[in-house]
Amino acid sequence: MHILMDVRIEQSWKDALAGEFEKPYFASLVRFLHHEKAAGKKIFPPGSQIFKAFELTPVDKLKVVILGQDPYHGPGQAHGLSFSVPAGIPAPPSLKNIFKEIESDLGIRMSGYPNLEKWASQGVLLLNAVLTVQAGAAASHSKVGWEEFTDAVIRYISDNFEGVVFLLWGNFARGKSALIDRSRHHVLEAAHPSPLARGAFFGSRHFSKANNYLASTGRTPIDWKL
Repeated sequence: MHILMDVRIEQSWKDALAGEFEKPYFASLVRFLHHEKAAGKKIFPPGSQIFKAFELTPVDKLKVVILGQDPYHGPGQAHGLSFSVPAGIPAPPSLKNIFKEIESDLGIRMSGYPNLEKWASQGVLLLNAVLTVQAGAAASHSKVGWEEFTDAVIRYISDNFEGVVFLLWGNFARGKSALIDRSRHHVLEAAHPSPLARGAFFGSRHFSKANNYLASTGRTPIDWKL
């Protein structure tokens, strides 16, 4: 059955995750989204961008996973990549703090440009655990099936790759560490970059640590500069 025909899922991930699209929870998730749309509810991101993280970071390019929780729920913010917003949209507070940490960690100046597609194209999977949200209602699409899907993504990566760097920020993301085989992968944990964490994220140095690990395993480090 060809589900979500109007949403483009990059072919290598479509093949990798084919079994998930056949499962009852996924059919239920699609029904939920169609029902919400039919009821006139505005859903972010737009349908064509729901799977953008997979589109920009195909299976054979994957080096790093940055796990977020759910999409931004303000107009024009969500575009399918965790923590990222399109050019021209102000960087949300968590993203500003990510940029501050990169500046102190790597000693570089960030422009403030908030679209993280440059990271994605280098192999950074910017994955939210929940891939849609109702406008203005944070976490409104949690517990409708997305977590089951993205847990399967994390498990697939853990089982079929070696040496992926997972950046897990905050209690929600850190809770996913049980899905990851630490004997095969490099897991870095820290507080969430949100201002609500009162600066506990600062000093984690995950960007240099990720690059040091990639270099130590013979791979090109990520150019984090934007």
